[in-house]
Amino acid sequence: MLHTLMHSPAYSDLDTLLLLLNAEDDVLLMQDGVFAALNGSRALARLLSTPATLWVLEEDLMARGLAEQTSTKIQPVNYNGFVALTEKHSQQMTW
Repeated sequence: MLHTLMHSPAYSDLDTLLLLLNAEDDVLLMQDGVFAALNGSRALARLLSTPATLWVLEEDLMARGLAEQTSTKIQPVNYNGFVALTEKHSQQMTW
């Protein structure tokens, strides 16, 4: 399943998202969800402890001036990569 985190982790049900993740899942951080990719954040530590693959939308990082502050442990993806993730997963959930 593809999980898209579009809201700041402070305003999302991150606990439930984390409970649902498994190794076949991808998580894409986009819009204000990119704040979860910040180095040293609690949300980042919690996401990295899951078996899911983590992605962050480059355009949203740049729009918020956060490109230099994000973890290298999360893979950046552009809009073409976002489309590829949606094609890969028939089921998607937005947070």
